[in-house]
Amino acid sequence: MAKKSPAHDPVQDAPHVTPPKHSAAGLPAIGHTVKVAGQQMGVRRATLTLLKVNQKDGFDCPGCAWPEGDKRHVAEFCENGAKAVAEEATLRRVTPDFFAAHPVSDLARRSGYWLGQQGRITQPMYLAEGADHYEAVPWERAFSIVADELTALDSPDEAVFYTSGRTSNEAAFLYQLFARELGTNNLPDCSNMCHESSGSALTETLGVGKGSVLLDDLYKTDLIIVAGQNPGTNHPRMLSALEKAKQAGAKIVTVNPLPEAGLERFRNPQTAAGLAGTGTVLNDLFLQIRLGGDQALFRALGRLMLETGDRALDRDFIAEHTHGFAEYEAAALATDWDEVERATGLRRADIEKLLALVLDAKSVVVCWAMGLTQHKHAVPTIREVVNFLLLGGNIGRPGAGVCPVRGHSNVQGDRTMGIFERPPAAFLDALEKEFGFAPPREHGLDVVRAIRALRDGTAKVFFAMGGNFVSASPDTDVTEAAMRKARLTVHVSTKLNRSHTVTGARALILPTLGRTEKDRQAGGPQFVTVEDSMGMVHASRGGLDPASPHLLSEPAIVVRLARAVLGDRSVVPWADFERDYDTIRDRISRVVPGFDDFNAKVRRPGGFTLPHAPRDSRSFPTATGKANFTAAAVEYPHVPEGRLLLQTLRSHDQYNTTIYGLDDRYRGIKNGRRVVLLHPEDAAANGLADGDYADLVSEWKDGTERRADGFRVVHYPTPRGCAAAYYPETNVLVPLDHTADTSNTPASKSVVIRLERTSEQAPGARPAPTVR
Repeated sequence: MAKKSPAHDPVQDAPHVTPPKHSAAGLPAIGHTVKVAGQQMGVRRATLTLLKVNQKDGFDCPGCAWPEGDKRHVAEFCENGAKAVAEEATLRRVTPDFFAAHPVSDLARRSGYWLGQQGRITQPMYLAEGADHYEAVPWERAFSIVADELTALDSPDEAVFYTSGRTSNEAAFLYQLFARELGTNNLPDCSNMCHESSGSALTETLGVGKGSVLLDDLYKTDLIIVAGQNPGTNHPRMLSALEKAKQAGAKIVTVNPLPEAGLERFRNPQTAAGLAGTGTVLNDLFLQIRLGGDQALFRALGRLMLETGDRALDRDFIAEHTHGFAEYEAAALATDWDEVERATGLRRADIEKLLALVLDAKSVVVCWAMGLTQHKHAVPTIREVVNFLLLGGNIGRPGAGVCPVRGHSNVQGDRTMGIFERPPAAFLDALEKEFGFAPPREHGLDVVRAIRALRDGTAKVFFAMGGNFVSASPDTDVTEAAMRKARLTVHVSTKLNRSHTVTGARALILPTLGRTEKDRQAGGPQFVTVEDSMGMVHASRGGLDPASPHLLSEPAIVVRLARAVLGDRSVVPWADFERDYDTIRDRISRVVPGFDDFNAKVRRPGGFTLPHAPRDSRSFPTATGKANFTAAAVEYPHVPEGRLLLQTLRSHDQYNTTIYGLDDRYRGIKNGRRVVLLHPEDAAANGLADGDYADLVSEWKDGTERRADGFRVVHYPTPRGCAAAYYPETNVLVPLDHTADTSNTPASKSVVIRLERTSEQAPGARPAPTVR
């Protein structure tokens, strides 16, 4: 039976469509920044706050993980970063009176955008079993509720401890420490849904599951390939770095199914030329690839390099530093060009244009994001990127390397701190030596397996340190049903989101300090640290008074939780950690490699760089002791006749599941999110015109179907056979078991769908969409 979607408002969601833009930023970005910041914070508060974003003596932007250089602009933030700050530093408040006026049944019918616009949560809130209203409770009562449920479990493995990427290093370290002293490795995190494929592929091939380049490498390189990524919306400050690279002589190649305005032309709002001039054309070559064709592209490029010979290959590097070249060479030389064209939609001549740029380059960087990581064959695709770089010796020298661009501002740091369901033995050994207890050794649950465990009743408590798990996860109906089977769901949050309305039998919302706010503890003012997308660790200090006197910091929440649950049986000096975060960093320095002398190094302006063996010394901590070529069979999605391949993506007014507004300015979408971007010929083949409404139906080999209703058709320059629509609205179409091999990441960029004309075409009168 169909059920009503809570995320739809037929009045608000009535899209107005204009042609997509061909440039990004400029005066419009400044205008939108000023407008949003003023609405949420007020002009004076906004000005004082934004001037501290990403400054050495300020706070880390709660948006993306793009790094900062040593010399920083006075306005070191982008439009979307300003929106993220404004959402957190808003003057709007969600008090107990709000919850008294809005039962959960009412909140569940609201859109994610509406929920997020209500403001900061001011007190701990509790939803009793059978109740329809959250009620305020003291912190002590909140922790006792969690303790009662956790201590009643038959096994610690019946609890799941999820983490969002915005959690600080200090809080993340304490969080995993608590979970492991409790006795479980059930530590799924948002990496499981985005860059897990990158970590899996890079660990196998290079020995380190992180990027190998630093920001300065982009300014030293000759060629940057940006694959499966939209910096203009998802990492806007990257555009400034690409502009600087271009000015230093780099060529830029974009590999993407959609043309993206920021990569076509960038009008830097920090420069007079960007505001008043024509801006900078970033693309030297745009390869409009079919969804899922990237592995075939890089394999074909490898074949061309092998056939070119010494001009393309670094044979000394290959001989000294790599393993498996012969097997890779045989597989690459056997590449079938007809299959490459089917997979990529590109002609051989297009790929030869890329080869020409590679041959002219002495150094190459490849950047990527979820366009590569969220396919069933994502891990082999990223291995193929590594193969390409190894051929030219483009690992471990200036201006060269792998650059997976992370999303959340500390998602990489959380993993470094031990937020991982499959921790390395060396990390657990160090933890045991430092704290004197034996951490569990069995692997825990990632995101997909955690949802299955909740669905099947083998997990009973769900605790989330930040994030919006329900909206971020695939298979919306399955995820929501799984969450409702839990005995208790707990969310450490700053603002309302959909996850607070889809609860277990009992639920808690624990409000916490944001990055923008002062953190005062018994030991005095505190700061936290984060790790950016390129392995730089630096301090973050908020400057605003807390939104409420009832807020606790994330480290304080973990400490008090641990004391309530573990009590006298704990061997960890939890109280010391809440009083003074230096004591946390002292422990981190003895457990986590690269963090020796942590407290001293992080107090240096700008922080410090973590070691990276492939980059620093061309040494590779892999099973073979060398960088590994791989020779997996080429894979790509096969789409039946009359069907399309859908990718889910963000709008420009969005960061992950946080919806800042209803516009996607660069794609020409205003006042709506339920749109599907189609090639005009694909629309016509399905009997649809621009402006018609269609239902999206995903089809799977087991015969099941999932449906998302009422999407406005938008003619768009996509490759034939490929479609795009925003998440989380389309997460309902992605089955829980549709995941990447090896990494188990939801394959949200390759969903086979058919289109069905919506029965009622008038946007103001059509029925609310349904999901099945």
